[in-house]
Amino acid sequence: MNASYPFGLWPSPFTPRAMTTALRFDDVQWDSDGRHVVWLESRDGRGSLWCADTATDEAPRELTPGDLSVRGRVGYGGGEFSVSGGTVFFAEASSGRLFRQSLAGGRPRPVTPAFGAAAAPACSPDGRWLLFVHTYEDEDCVALVDAEGRQWPQRLLTGHDFYMWPVWHPSGDQVACVAWDHPRMPWDGSLLYLARLDRSGPTPVVQAVEQIAGGPATSIFQPAFSPDGRFLAYVSDADGWWHIYLHDLATAAQRRLTSGAAEHGQPAWAQGMRTLAWSRGGHRIYYLRNEGGQRRVFVQPVDGGPAQSLSDGEGYTWFVQPAASATADAVVGIASAPTIPPRVLVADGQRTRVLRRSAGELIPAAQLAGALPVTWPAPGTETVYGILYLPPGYVPGGPGPRPPAIVRVHGGPTGQAVLSYGTEVQFLATRGYVVLEVNFRGSTGYGRTYAQALREQWGVLDVADAVAAARYLDSAGIADPERIVVMGGSSGGYTVLEALSQAPGVFRAGVCLYAVTDLFSLAAETHKFEAHYTDWLVGPLPAAAARYRERSPLFHAEKINAPLAIFQGEEDRVVPPAQAEAIVAALRRRGVPHVYHLFPGEGHGWRRAETIERYYTALEAFLRQYVVFA
Repeated sequence: MNASYPFGLWPSPFTPRAMTTALRFDDVQWDSDGRHVVWLESRDGRGSLWCADTATDEAPRELTPGDLSVRGRVGYGGGEFSVSGGTVFFAEASSGRLFRQSLAGGRPRPVTPAFGAAAAPACSPDGRWLLFVHTYEDEDCVALVDAEGRQWPQRLLTGHDFYMWPVWHPSGDQVACVAWDHPRMPWDGSLLYLARLDRSGPTPVVQAVEQIAGGPATSIFQPAFSPDGRFLAYVSDADGWWHIYLHDLATAAQRRLTSGAAEHGQPAWAQGMRTLAWSRGGHRIYYLRNEGGQRRVFVQPVDGGPAQSLSDGEGYTWFVQPAASATADAVVGIASAPTIPPRVLVADGQRTRVLRRSAGELIPAAQLAGALPVTWPAPGTETVYGILYLPPGYVPGGPGPRPPAIVRVHGGPTGQAVLSYGTEVQFLATRGYVVLEVNFRGSTGYGRTYAQALREQWGVLDVADAVAAARYLDSAGIADPERIVVMGGSSGGYTVLEALSQAPGVFRAGVCLYAVTDLFSLAAETHKFEAHYTDWLVGPLPAAAARYRERSPLFHAEKINAPLAIFQGEEDRVVPPAQAEAIVAALRRRGVPHVYHLFPGEGHGWRRAETIERYYTALEAFLRQYVVFA
């Protein structure tokens, strides 16, 4: 705690320039040799692949040349690469093509032509073929191409609006994938398919397709064949929580492997997401278990026996993208905690080795904001969940003034604030702000019933829970009730605008990033992945037109009187700039204090270092003017 300065003006090591320096890790995988680990990291808008030889102490090296950027472009991205047999296959951002690159070096070579976009490449066990998800003119499929790229790609599985997770059986004679159709999102209802292939001709073709799990009210996540070919593992929320199931390929019998009030999957917002990995030989499964926003690594024998935690005692509270070695009992992943920036780790049960750090980690943990899971009552009898960050050294209830606070609303709205490292949270908390991240009703991580509560209630429950969060900060003596800010991006920005209009006087100011302002325009103009999302969140048009108007901030902007900061990407396809500019025009007409920043070259989020620095500079200035000095 810095008693020499008022809350909100503390000197912080998280300067706007410093916010541009951290790496972002998106995925990490083993090569099939069990020796080389490849990961995807991004900085200043460019994604690059790096490789480490775990058998030596040599420094990691970059694989991809500077004129290429590794980034998926199917939906929200993801599924950028896979590695097998000393070769990495990756999706390139500008062309949408798949490339192949030897881990030994050399120039990458294209495998697919430059039309549409490709993601989730998966190499066949014999190395001859590549499965991948392809989209072109809003038509999606699972496609097949020879791994050398000599032939034209062929469609293998078609007929659904969306596909994810194409994977090979170890024999090469079967593949599995997940599919779903409008108007559902993948976490509402999706289907798990098993397809048998005929490989007698020059190109494999589908011989038979069977749906083996999922349905209109059951979500399926990440199928994975066991290395011995006995099972297909997958995650399903059929019983109300995402649990791991095993499908016996010989008998078609299915059984649940995990239990309890915990999540073993997550909303499939992007391609290539993983929460489980088979061990070598197929006798055990490594998996991630999310309980209340904390996610630990477990290993479970498939033929019986208790699960064992692999992540206790190391300080990490959030893990993503586990992958297991094919030759040893070792697993890699990306780990972090509220005071530990993301790291690429490899663990073998004896020791944990850091392969790459996302930041210099020069700031002592005691000078960072720790996290505390909290709850508060929603209007009625329900409980709302959140994560509370206090300015370092601040203890609520003591003498003197209370600090200002930021009530932070996550996007989605199908998402979850978790116990991971957040640079924006630290930027705010180390300046003397309390930060409360709200997992409103409709958030994931607390079971299907809690997540499904937002059906046709968007703009109602999320707003009520954000307002209740501000009142909790006051009643618990944590923050100054006259200086509470509501902040969010995308759907979280929508909640910000609705909270300012529905509960005037609760929040001192608002901060919106690429916020939804007009639900009619959102339903008509957004990208394919979310084209019918508002059917579920608000209701189908035209029957629910009155509800759309009632809950669109643009149509009651006259109720917004608090100062507002609005940030928008010029090339945003999810929430186009017209959404932000409409609300800005309404604020300008009424003389409501506001700032508006339109960032060229940016989409639904910031990637460029220049943008990130400008954003944090403007954010700090806005909060000083309208919150600290108000």
